[in-house]
Amino acid sequence: MSFEIERRFLVCQDIDRLCRDGDRIIQGYFTFDRESRIRIRIRNDRAFLTIKGPRQGMTRSEFETNIPLPIAAAMLSRLPPESLIEKVRYTLPYAGLAWEIDVFGGLNAGLVVAEVELSHPEQEITLPHWVGREITYDARYGNSSLSVEPVSSWTQAA
Repeated sequence: MSFEIERRFLVCQDIDRLCRDGDRIIQGYFTFDRESRIRIRIRNDRAFLTIKGPRQGMTRSEFETNIPLPIAAAMLSRLPPESLIEKVRYTLPYAGLAWEIDVFGGLNAGLVVAEVELSHPEQEITLPHWVGREITYDARYGNSSLSVEPVSSWTQAA
C-alpha cells in the first residue's frame, strides 16, 4: 500500500499547444463511500484495479494493481455508460514536477483539471500560469463524484 499526496487545480487557459501524446483513459467506480473508492481503469492498452482510502487533507492511501484488459473491459461494460469517466491525460513538466492534465470528455466535456503529486503535504510548488482555482478539497471535482454528478448536470458554474 502506498500513499497519494496531490493538489488539483482547474486549468484556466487554453493549453492545447502544450498537450502532446496523451493517454486515453476510461474508468468506472463499482462501490464508493466515505471510506474508500474502488476503480477500474483502462489507460490505452493497460488496465488497473485501484482502491483508494479516505482523504486526510491532501493524503490518502492507495493500492493499485494491473489486471487483464479483457476483464477490465467486461467489468466496465456492466456499468451504465453515462457513469464512465472519459478523459485524455497529458503530462507536462513544470518547475521540476510532472503535472498531469486531464481533458474530460463525455458528460464532463469542457472540464480540464491539472494535478501534481507531491512527496509530502508541505512541499512548496510553483504554480504554472495556466492553472486557476485550486480544487483539491472540492469533492465535486473528484472523479468518483463526476461519475455520479457530471459537470453537465450542474445548475450553476462551479
